Amino acid sequence: MCLAVPARITKLLEDDRAVVSIGNVNHEISLALVEGAGVGDYVLVHVGYALSRLDTEEAEKTLALFEEFFQSQNKERLEA
Repeated sequence: MCLAVPARITKLLEDDRAVVSIGNVNHEISLALVEGAGVGDYVLVHVGYALSRLDTEEAEKTLALFEEFFQSQNKERLEA
């Protein structure tokens, strides 16, 4: 299964690279496949590459769904 996740760009680097924040974790990724992305933008990230820019509202909805899923998984583990 492949999974791409929304991440917010926090810093632009040289050579089409950027630092993104996913949750409370920072990752360095490539922006080579996405034109015009800047600090504060959300991008869809898969295996270290930004695949596309995302609308802020859509990215935040997706992140909320991920959080809801993880919380339900943690709850199930605690109840087992």
